Amino acid sequence: MSAQWIENEVVPLQKELKIERETHKLEKRLCRQVGQAIMEYNMIEEGDKVMVCVSGGKDSYAMLDILLKLKARAPVHFDLIAVNLDQKQPGFPEHVLPEYLTQVGVPFHIENQDTYSIVTRVIPEGKTLCSLCSRLRRGILYRVADELGATKIALGHHRDDMLQTFFLNMFFGGKLKGMPAKLVSDDGKHIVIRPMANVAEKDLTRWAEHRQFPIIPCTLCGSQENLQRKQVGNMLREWEKKYPGRVESMFSALHNVVPSHLMDGKRYDFKGLQTTGVASEEGDKAFDEDEFTAAPTSLPGVQVVSL
Repeated sequence: MSAQWIENEVVPLQKELKIERETHKLEKRLCRQVGQAIMEYNMIEEGDKVMVCVSGGKDSYAMLDILLKLKARAPVHFDLIAVNLDQKQPGFPEHVLPEYLTQVGVPFHIENQDTYSIVTRVIPEGKTLCSLCSRLRRGILYRVADELGATKIALGHHRDDMLQTFFLNMFFGGKLKGMPAKLVSDDGKHIVIRPMANVAEKDLTRWAEHRQFPIIPCTLCGSQENLQRKQVGNMLREWEKKYPGRVESMFSALHNVVPSHLMDGKRYDFKGLQTTGVASEEGDKAFDEDEFTAAPTSLPGVQVVSL
């Protein structure tokens, strides 16, 4: 057995098998994480008609892909319908999504609304377009959900989106407010769900590459480099690179809120606080230094200020 034969035949096969194993593990993880979110928040119930909002980006493609896999094995029956809002952005390839959705065999609806012209006309040049674009898009999608008889509206936001929203609200809005996995829509008529709430963006990037989704770039918010959201996203990626596990810890914190140790009197009755005579794990011990495992040099203060 020659070294050349091993190099030409065995090594490539080993690499291919390794990629297959890693891809299989990734698929299992994505299905598990999406399934856990659906169960934890009761996102999808028997008989639901879920409107899956597909933009042409990696996240919404992955959401539809995973939901189709879960639908095939779910203990309850539910239907999916993919919906794309064609906002008439210049150069938008109108054929891509219909061809893809037909290929995967999912019912779909393409809604044509020229919000691009409205946004670019109303918003001054150089200003961010996201706020108005989002409001217009939400209103249209709510109407379409009514017309289609959808009982749930599924959006493709992931774990990193949720953390970015949390920090954006804290840095620029003065609120401890994030992006919930499930909520009632602005008009009070729809349940909006985010099945990929537990999924890391890096896993979606890998899955999109594996599945070779026909990605359609966004020429609105996706093309604006000065967005605060992009800056916060870069900050989180830098933290995770320097201090692995920090992002996971911060995301876990969104599930472990302690109102008695914040300062919102509307969420906790500080005025009426009384002694109980019973020891509590949540007392002043919560401020002891040994509660924190991060070294002082790893704290992010300087980075936050520089943002």
